[in-house]
Amino acid sequence: MNTESAQQQEHITEELASHYKEILHLLGEEPEREGLLKTPTRVAKAMQVLTRGYTMDAKKVLTDALFKEDYSQMVIVKDIDFFSLCEHHLLPFYGKVHVAYIPNGYITGLSKIARVVDIFSHRLQVQERMTLQIKECIEETLHPLGVMVVVEAKHMCMQMRGVEKQNSITTTSDFSGAFNQAKTRQEFMNLINQGKL
Repeated sequence: MNTESAQQQEHITEELASHYKEILHLLGEEPEREGLLKTPTRVAKAMQVLTRGYTMDAKKVLTDALFKEDYSQMVIVKDIDFFSLCEHHLLPFYGKVHVAYIPNGYITGLSKIARVVDIFSHRLQVQERMTLQIKECIEETLHPLGVMVVVEAKHMCMQMRGVEKQNSITTTSDFSGAFNQAKTRQEFMNLINQGKL
């Protein structure tokens, strides 16, 4: 990071911290007490990490590790852990993402699929949009014969507030191309469920 970028980052941290200090005050806390003195800055830095996906290009991540390959069977990367922030309450939701694509002359590094998930999850999100964004990024970059994404998540906004349901899991999916065939979708679902209790 160059000096100008570092200075800009520091300015953003200070601006965010000043707002968090005011939030603490409005909540009835005393931001100057010992335990909270550094909290605004800590939260500001944490939020910058949790939303770092806005500064990253998911398509570039895939194209930086693009390889010509004649493999045309399903490629699956499953159980990709993720954490994100729900844009409605700024509370975490977290879980696993399962991705499959059928190459059409090109493959990408397997770790790059996980990086794409990381980039889109490190933004203020709703699970449905994140599922779509991951699928579209892979589809538009690799031009595969088909893509399918399944996201399973627990939402703290449902666990800590509102209905307060501790064990509910939300599942979303999106697919294209060859995965429009029920048989192909079922093959993917069978493979990602192998080894689960």
